[in-house]
Amino acid sequence: MNITVLAVGTKMPRWVDEAVADYAKRFGREIQFQLKEIKPEKRGSGVNAEQGMAAEEARIIAAIPPKNFLVVLDEHGKAPTSMALADCLNEWQRNGDHVCFVIGGADGMTAALKARANMMMRLSSLTLPHGMVRVLLTEQLYRAQSILHHHPYHRE
Repeated sequence: MNITVLAVGTKMPRWVDEAVADYAKRFGREIQFQLKEIKPEKRGSGVNAEQGMAAEEARIIAAIPPKNFLVVLDEHGKAPTSMALADCLNEWQRNGDHVCFVIGGADGMTAALKARANMMMRLSSLTLPHGMVRVLLTEQLYRAQSILHHHPYHRE
């Protein structure tokens, strides 16, 4: 199974890259995890938030691997528990799905991009920095896999 995370933004702090890499290597051979950074659109000089999101949308759509189950992270999405995310991961694996998660830019994502999603999900009701979202998403996906394998990483 392939899991791709598309994240708008570049030049994250070193601790973000290290944490994502640490959890990504824990997946082993069963899951091929990849994080792709999407260049954010510069704001100002006549580029407003709506225009910026539209430009980012084009870059995101171009980066979505073909035939992937698309999950958009959004504050209005469902907030699954770790066990529910494990159930989703199990279903995706059973169906032979590859999954692509999208983390939008500072202004969010267009309604059109959200409408393309097979699922909208949120990690928290809190506003989180983009780097933290990358780390939390990767950790929760690893946790979901550990739940499916009855690994002691997760405790109920």
